[in-house]
Formats: sequence, structure tokens, C-alpha cells
Amino acid sequence: MPPSKSGIADYSAALAEELSKRTDLTVFGEEPKGFDPARFDISLYQLGNNPYHSFVYENAVRHPGVVVMHESNLHHLMTDLTIRRGDWDAYVEECAFNGGQEAREFALRVRNLEIGPDYDGLPMTRRILQASKGVVAHSRFVARECQDQGYEGPTAVIPHGAWIPTADRHATRHLLGLEDQHTLVGAFGFIKPYKRIAESLRAFRRLVRLEPNARMILVGEPHPEFPVEQLIRTLGLREHVRILGFVPIEKFVEYIAACDIILNLRFPTVGETSGSLTRAMGLGRAVMVSDVGSFSELPDDICLKVPVGIHEEDLIFEYLNTMVMRPDLALAMGARAKNWVETECRWDVVADKYTDFLDQVATGRSTSFAPVGLSSEEPVEALMTDPVTEIEEPVLPADEAPLQNEAFVEPGNPVTTEPEPEPIDPIVFESWLSEEGKSYAAHHKSRFVHTLELTPPGDASKSILEMGAYMQITPALQHELGYGYVRGCYYGPEGRIDHKSLVSDSGETFECDVDHFDAEKHVYPYADESFDTVMCCELIEHLFEDPMFMMSEINRILKPGGHLVLTTPNAGSLRAVSAILLGYHPAFFPAYIRPRKEGEEAEARHNREYVPMEIQHLLTDSGFELITLETGEFLEEPHPELGWVTHMLQRYKLSHNLRGDGIYAVGRKAGPIRNRWPSWLYS
Repeated sequence: MPPSKSGIADYSAALAEELSKRTDLTVFGEEPKGFDPARFDISLYQLGNNPYHSFVYENAVRHPGVVVMHESNLHHLMTDLTIRRGDWDAYVEECAFNGGQEAREFALRVRNLEIGPDYDGLPMTRRILQASKGVVAHSRFVARECQDQGYEGPTAVIPHGAWIPTADRHATRHLLGLEDQHTLVGAFGFIKPYKRIAESLRAFRRLVRLEPNARMILVGEPHPEFPVEQLIRTLGLREHVRILGFVPIEKFVEYIAACDIILNLRFPTVGETSGSLTRAMGLGRAVMVSDVGSFSELPDDICLKVPVGIHEEDLIFEYLNTMVMRPDLALAMGARAKNWVETECRWDVVADKYTDFLDQVATGRSTSFAPVGLSSEEPVEALMTDPVTEIEEPVLPADEAPLQNEAFVEPGNPVTTEPEPEPIDPIVFESWLSEEGKSYAAHHKSRFVHTLELTPPGDASKSILEMGAYMQITPALQHELGYGYVRGCYYGPEGRIDHKSLVSDSGETFECDVDHFDAEKHVYPYADESFDTVMCCELIEHLFEDPMFMMSEINRILKPGGHLVLTTPNAGSLRAVSAILLGYHPAFFPAYIRPRKEGEEAEARHNREYVPMEIQHLLTDSGFELITLETGEFLEEPHPELGWVTHMLQRYKLSHNLRGDGIYAVGRKAGPIRNRWPSWLYS
């Protein structure tokens, strides 16, 4: 566990946080004292090929459980357990156990100092695999390697968990002395030859000749036997390449965010999966990987794959040059990578898979599985030989982590997972309005029309609740969208019910009841699972103290699979960005309300406005699957004068999408509320 300088330590800490929400978890981050396996249903061992994991290996052999094979070769670890402890006999016997007489003869030559330990040809995993009740691998590559060593037990291929961090890209670039015209390439983690550092630096030298504004950073602890500084000087790159050394994880993430292109090359490989790679993809960075081992299984559209061989340096250069010349391609690839890790590799998703597999092993069901979504050059059927079989993907639950650890839809790609709505004619609501109402609607027509277009249509059996019902679009819910039962609610004394009756210009009638209560405090006067759809439009920004109470009640009264339509002003719009840069208040409606005459109802002011990312988190934390998230006009006012803001955002590679004045979101109820007090919303 941290503060150990190990990527597996970071992995273990992140996984433990999520597993502790699903299991009764005890963590042993160092040599366990008084460890009694009888106290537990199952033991889970995180195992890597370095001395940090000596105590893990020894306990996993002594007390069998499920072992996570972060790599398919443990030769380095075994030399630490034997040779470095002065026990050459144990090393010779372990080699023989793993590879027979030929391996024994090899080990004797090592003992006589004729050759060095062979870390590639002899994985030294047979003993731990024979002892294990189950194996978790991050790739099919490692799962196959374990099978090749004779392991036939339950196996789960679970993707490496992905951090979805946030970082201030531009602040870090400023501290590095970079301008917006500089392209920054980064390589992260221990600076060792197998990370293809020499090949990358030679390719980068060719790039600098074409693009003098290119820069590179190497972030990680240099290997004492790898003269990387001398190599940089020899290549004439001292003005373009900086070695930043080992940095705390917070700075590590900030440096990744500052980069435009990430190099995550490595050969040879023993199947390890890179935590820095998942962080880079979680930040939406364009990444380049070696086309070997587990990296070959990554989808082709989320990274650039470099085959190892005589043309490796040429291809690294060509890829770098292409991404520098076409930054739009790099941004698009980074966006796809971010979306992939958010879907496949979020820690809550990974923890669910762990929990399922551990339960299967502990209860003796031992149904092994591999997740959907990891591409491979081989057909899935060819890989899924027993005991590695496939099971259905679980529903993706939201986690309770802080905002920076949660998934967010890529701003350049508004989410819509349902068919395009049918166009709505404004007459469907205008004909029900008074002259005063029609005057108001003239300024809000786009919002009203688009809200109706997004609302799932109903039929005679369907019910819908409109919160904050002003009766502007309420009749259209029945006469245009077809709902058989329409009800409204509004702020007011708990228990009061108003009966509304309207007649359209054409003589049609509409009637519904409007309940009064405080949406942040009162239990809503509806039974569980009463409605197919709830509309919460231009309401949440008015709430004073507890919006998640409202979201909890909405979840409660919606039927399983029911829809929530939520609209609200966008605090991150082009208009808001323009206002704050020009020295004005960015909120859409920041004004206080003057006192009204006695007896008049006071309008509610805006208390908190939201950005699209927060609305996604709001829905996810509240138990909803995100169906639609987009922005658009709020008032009937074009904004050609805001083109300069779009230009500025593009120049600094910031998203210029989801910048409309109004946020439009639709969620589908997927389960109960997941996080009553999310840290991004409550102090």
C-alpha cells in the first residue's frame, strides 16, 4: 500500500476503497502480524514482480486465496526471496520446480556466476499458481500465460481500474514555461530502457527538426544504470527535453494533463498493465503504446500501437508528426480513450467484478469469467476456452468518490442514446396560454419546444408529474405527448391541492391537480413508483439547501426504468465565460428579488446554477442512467458576438461544446439512490 513507490500500491489503495463499500474488508499492507485466514471467507493477494511483494507471495503460498497476477513473470521477485537472502539452494530448486532439469542446469550456471538470472524464459509462477484458489488477470495475455504454466483453476480477466482525474492543464504548462503553441510529449514512470526511451528520444529529435516548438518531459525515477541525461545531451535535445524525476502522485497527474501526447511504450513485457496509461486515458490524452502483450488488446481507436522491430523509431516519429500537425485527431482519440475507460475501467465497475468473482470462489461456485469490451486480434471464441469463460456485464453503479474520481461525458460529444425526438410545433402549448403567457412564451419558445421534444412520449396507461408546474406546457403533456394521467406540483403549504382547468383557443379542455409542498423538505404525497416520467424544469437552480433530497424523492416516486427530464441554466455557457472575462457576474440570474406588495407571491431567485458535468454527476449519484445531456438556447436570442470565446477555447484546447445557455438532460432510473451526500455538492 502507499507510500510504497509502486503502481500496484496505488492500484491496491484505489481498489480497497471501493471493495470496502461492498465487502467486510481488512487490509494488510505489510507483513501481517496475527493474520488468521480462518477469520475470512477469502483472501485476495495483489502480486507484482518486485521485492515489495515478498510478504504477499509467501502468505499466498502459505494461505491460498485469489491472487491478482499484475505480471506473468515473477523471476525478479523469486531472486529476492532466494538469492538476495543468500539461499542459492532455494533458487536452484525453484528453477527446477518451474522448468525441470534444463532449468536446474541453467540455475547452476547462474549460481556459478557464468550468466545472470533469466527473467524472460522462466516465469517462476508455477508454485503460486498451483497454490491459488483463483486468479485475476488484467488481460487475456496474462490469463493465457498462467494457463501455459499449467494453471487450470478459476480465472477472471478484470480490466485495470482507471483513475478519472481532473487537473489544471494550463496552470501546469505555465509553470513549465510553455506557451499555447508548444506541443508537449510526456513519458511517465520509472525511466528504464525497456520503456523504449532511447527509441523515443531519437524519434523526438527528428520531430524537433520539423517542429521546433515541440517539448518533452520524462517524469519518473531514472534507472541508475541507464544514462538518459547523457543520451539527451548526445542527441542535442537539452533545450527540448526535461527530466522531472520522481514526483508525488498529484504532480504526476498534473504533468500528464499538461501533455498533448503520452508515450507508454515498453518491450519486453510480462503482461503488466500501466497505471500511468489509464490515468492518461482518463484525462483524455492521446497515447502511444507498444503493440505487445496486454497493450495489443486495447481497442484500436483509443490509442496508437507501435510494433516492436526495425521500423519502431520510424513509426514513433510518424505518429508524433501526425498528431502535432493534426491536433484535432489527437483530441478526438483522447476523447474516445476517456469514454472507454469511463465505461470499462471505472473503479466501481472493477470492484463489482472483483466482488462477483470472489463470491464465486469463496462459495465454491467457481464460475470463471472475462469481461466484454477488451478487443484482441484473436476471436473471442478462441480465447474463451475453459476455465476462462464469459459472463454478462453488470449494471454500472455510481461510486461515492469525490467529483474528480467520477466519470464525465466527453464535452465534445453530447450524450444521446435514444432515437431523435419528433419535432414539436409551438402551437401545442401556445394555444393554451393567456395573452400574458404568450408574451412570456415568445422569449422562451426554444426552451419549451425542446423540453417537450426531449420528454419521452406516453400513452393512456402512462403517468407524468411536472414539478414547478406553471401550466405553460402542462396541457401538451396530455394532448401532444399522450400521457393518460398528468399531475403537477408547486412550492407552497404542505397538503394544499389546486385544481387547474384550462380551455385552448380551439375549445379543448384540460384539467389536472397541482399539489403544494417544499421539494427540499417534505415527503412527496405520492406512493413509491407512481410515475413513468417526472419533469423537473428550471427548478433545481432555485433550491436553497438540499437538492439531493429532491432527487431522492424523484427516484422513489419513479417506476423502474422511468425517466427524469431535467433542465436548468448552464453556468458554463459561452455567455457565462464571456461575462466573467469581461468583469461581469457569470450567473444567468444573480439578482435579488425586490419585496412585493402584500399578498403578492414573490418569485424565487437562483441560489445555485450548474454546469453540464455536475448534472451528469447529479443523475448518476441519484441512481439514474444518463440518456441525454446537451445544451441549447434558453431565450430566443442568437449570440454571434460570442464567437471570440469559442476561438479562445479552441486555441487553448478547452472544450467549446456543451456551452449553450440551457442544460437539457434525461435520465433513466437504473436503481436506488447511490450517494445521498456527494462531496462535489455538499461541504
